[in-house]
Amino acid sequence: MDAQSRGRADEIDPADQWVLNPQTGDYELRLPQSGGDSYRTPSAPGPRGSGRRGTAHEGGGERRSGGRNGEGRGPVPEQRGRRANGPRGPEGSGPDSAGRRKRKQPKGRRKKALLWTGGVMAFVLVGLSVGGYALYQHFNGNLNSVDIGDAGNKDVITANAPLNILIIGTDKRTGKGNEGYGDKSSPGHADTNILFHVSKDRTNATALSIPRDLITDIPDCTTKQPDGSDKVIPGTQNIRFNVSLGQEGRDPGCTMRTVEEITGVKPDHFMMVDFNAVKELTTAVGGVKVCLAHPVKDPDSHLDLPAGESKIQGEDALAFVRTRHSFGNQSDLDRIKVQQQFLGSMIRQMKSDDTLTSPTKMYSLADAATKALTVDKGIGSIKKLTALAKELGKIDTKNITFVTAPVIDNPAEKVHATVVLNEAKSDPLFQMMREDTSLTEVKKQKQAAKSKQDALLKGTKAAAADVRVDVLNGGDRAGAAQETVTWLQNEQGVLKSTNKANAPEKIAKTTLEYAPNQADQARALAAMMGLPGSALKKGTTDAEGLQAMVLTLGADFKGAGVPVTGPAKVPDDIPLANADKAVCAK
Repeated sequence: MDAQSRGRADEIDPADQWVLNPQTGDYELRLPQSGGDSYRTPSAPGPRGSGRRGTAHEGGGERRSGGRNGEGRGPVPEQRGRRANGPRGPEGSGPDSAGRRKRKQPKGRRKKALLWTGGVMAFVLVGLSVGGYALYQHFNGNLNSVDIGDAGNKDVITANAPLNILIIGTDKRTGKGNEGYGDKSSPGHADTNILFHVSKDRTNATALSIPRDLITDIPDCTTKQPDGSDKVIPGTQNIRFNVSLGQEGRDPGCTMRTVEEITGVKPDHFMMVDFNAVKELTTAVGGVKVCLAHPVKDPDSHLDLPAGESKIQGEDALAFVRTRHSFGNQSDLDRIKVQQQFLGSMIRQMKSDDTLTSPTKMYSLADAATKALTVDKGIGSIKKLTALAKELGKIDTKNITFVTAPVIDNPAEKVHATVVLNEAKSDPLFQMMREDTSLTEVKKQKQAAKSKQDALLKGTKAAAADVRVDVLNGGDRAGAAQETVTWLQNEQGVLKSTNKANAPEKIAKTTLEYAPNQADQARALAAMMGLPGSALKKGTTDAEGLQAMVLTLGADFKGAGVPVTGPAKVPDDIPLANADKAVCAK
């Protein structure tokens, strides 16, 4: 079955099969039953009644469902060239028609429904991927999924927790017309990489680009083989980040583990796309606006655009995100900036009324997106992707921030072809992401965090000599527990501190567990160590006798006397870009 015939039924255009369900505010796919022209939703037990919903209009014009004049409903795809069989009853006939006349859907609610069922969040990698429009079972067959074992987390989409998605763009030559791109012998390296961090309260997101030429360590990783068995791929030290995928049989789970090794942030899911994704997705939305500070005619990518604004799609869009030698200092880092600008424009286009109110565009977008995606099994179904899209749709575009991991030229090279982390800048940035601190000014989040911190730390503090604490090492820093105890006793006067060696398991964030009657001790210790309010874990029963608090040092512990509290803001000289602002590529 070719791409044009996917989802068709008796020569009906796929876009014509989407009908608004006034009970939910969502568009639903209606497929014809055998032996008749009546329609049912994929989940419906039987055909609909004979009221106006489900009848088809001949000729042109918008088809609307609802009251006499179609008021209160968004545009619904026209059923071209068909009329439903059977008599059309008088207005108001049918078992549920009365309810339909009464249920006017307010404009605000309608737009909200469209926002999340539409191109809620464009993740075009080299542009990312896409949350689709009414992603029902019709699109399940388009998806490819990979079992990454325990490299990710399966149940965090709707959980009360931050969400981290690793977007991977490969240089694999799959898809028609891509024979001349990338490395013809590449198994599919991690060429473009964005760690998309969504805040716990879903008010903001950080899109962290990781350069492909970053020199790093790739940890051991377990991969699933075709026969279901596990195979451990040995790690490699001091090597380019992009070989964390494809090389030596590494799968996306290996790239996820490498990202965690670099940032301390564990990706929950991944989405992977190839060259075709950019071409197909930009075409599906009718093009994406880009801006150039100067005209470009690049002999390598074949990009040929004038200065100022242009609208590009297909091959031109792919050329734009692949162009390196015509921007900035012709490095991959400047290409990353251009890709971030392109992605911001793609997000704006997908959330625009021009896309959201066009059923044909929405169908094409969902079809192209699901065909372009390879995902982990944790989100490897339309139902799960729809849940993900619903969460992402809560984020205001102005609170999506793009940033690149801070790097410097590799000092080990005479000719600089690779980069290494600038730890003085990258450490605070990564810590902000681990602490779920927004890079944008989200007033609600800042006030809530401050209130929580004040409530936890406000009040009397015990004298240092009265603080009793057991210290465990749950991080990667060797000897951290003893280092902390020595500092507490010699520098802070906390003589009742004890080294309890290693914690039962590794943890990402430092915690201090205390009983209700130890609150004054907890406040004192938190002030000494610079612990955030989120690190304090209050128990339910009072401590008895000589029972001590329990301080477990996590991966965020950087040394005795170094505050654990995340930085208040990103270092001033790290460039940031927001998805709601158009910028001209230089």
